Amino acid sequence: MNRKIIHKFIWIYVLIGVVGFILISTLGSQMVENCLLEINSRAIYSEAVRIASDDSILSSRVENTAEQEYILLSLQALAVYHDSEIWLLSPDGTIYFNSSQSTLPQEKEKLPGFDPLALGNSYYTVGRFFDHFKDDRISVLVPITSNLNLRGYVAMHMTMKELIAQRESVLTVVYILAAILFGIFLSVFALLYLTVLRPLKKITDGTQHYAAGDLQYNIPVQSDDEMGRLASSLNYMSDELNKSGEYERSFIANVSHDFRSPLTSIKGYVEAMLDGTIPPDMQEKYLKIVLSETERLTKLTNGILTLNSMDKKRSYLTISTFDINAVIRDTAAAFEGICTPRQISIRLYLTGEQLYVSADLGKIQQVLYNLIDNAIKFSKDNSSIEIESEVRRGTVYIAVRDHGVGIPRESLNKIWDRFYKNDASRGREPKGNGLGLAIVKEIINQHEQNITAISTEGVGTEFIFSLNMASEPPKS
Repeated sequence: MNRKIIHKFIWIYVLIGVVGFILISTLGSQMVENCLLEINSRAIYSEAVRIASDDSILSSRVENTAEQEYILLSLQALAVYHDSEIWLLSPDGTIYFNSSQSTLPQEKEKLPGFDPLALGNSYYTVGRFFDHFKDDRISVLVPITSNLNLRGYVAMHMTMKELIAQRESVLTVVYILAAILFGIFLSVFALLYLTVLRPLKKITDGTQHYAAGDLQYNIPVQSDDEMGRLASSLNYMSDELNKSGEYERSFIANVSHDFRSPLTSIKGYVEAMLDGTIPPDMQEKYLKIVLSETERLTKLTNGILTLNSMDKKRSYLTISTFDINAVIRDTAAAFEGICTPRQISIRLYLTGEQLYVSADLGKIQQVLYNLIDNAIKFSKDNSSIEIESEVRRGTVYIAVRDHGVGIPRESLNKIWDRFYKNDASRGREPKGNGLGLAIVKEIINQHEQNITAISTEGVGTEFIFSLNMASEPPKS
């Protein structure tokens, strides 16, 4: 594709050069010639008018030879100045004075078929002036009058060769300017190639790498212009797609692993019951294990569905105003049956009797449930869990703190990843699926709030998240 673009630019550039040369050599040449013709004809016409109004011209036919020689010399001087030929003619076309002749002729030449009306209405003509010249001339004819009587004519002739020489001089300058402009255009084309076409080719090569599945390829364009920003955007896109691909592969591997273990257990126990390996009197025990594994699968499936719905409906929140302290009390009370056998106490440190927030009630309940459930799983027996609410600068902060095994510092940033389990430090929880904290993080992000984790190995872990404080309690 890029080569085609380059070829198009080259052909356009060559076409502009050829068309420009043709226009200059044809239309431009004609325009310059017409302009020079107009300028020169006006110049010699003005001079002819001035000569015709000179009083000394009226005595040009006298027999005074000295005066006639003076007139001839004057005409010769003017002819040299205007690079033309000047005549003084009688009304019948007889040439009395001709600046091209060095002396006065003995016999006067008469133009055959002389008729001023035949020259037309224009003040100048281009031709051979009644076939007197062998080549074309620019000629003007101005009458000499005295007391309304026609005494003769002043004719001035300029050779077309002189005009053509002037035209070529002008065209030479135009050609030089055109060559300079052509060189400038060539520089612009080179600059365009370096700044646009070459980076575009690199970007195109990069997209072909991406289309082939090579998402680790980075487009080597480092400029700060639009092309550089486009390349940076594509590089960022490829990095994100590569991360997404890696996440998907990891996601599928984790899901497969977490599904395979309970399914293997269920299949093994059911087969053992069917073939009689497990006697009927012991089947109730293993059926309870099968039930537990199915509950584990159900919980895992529900977690995946929850995250999937959050990904698709990131902005779908049912915002309401409610008492967060009451929600904390109710949620903590739901874990009493789990905590009592292990002698784990849940202590509440709440700000005020009532504390109203603006959030999605159902999802915040899920956040509290997951955090408390997580804290109980990794708390030691005969320990306590503290839940605290406080207000700082118009924002409500909720903290859930346990005194369990803690989380290693290098794992703190990974606990929000889906299916992440830090088995080495926190112990293998048979019913854990690594989705609880991912769901919590997603819900808090949907509320455009923050959640952080503070942990020390062997001491415990604290999760703190924020919520918008309601300006007033809900209307009853």
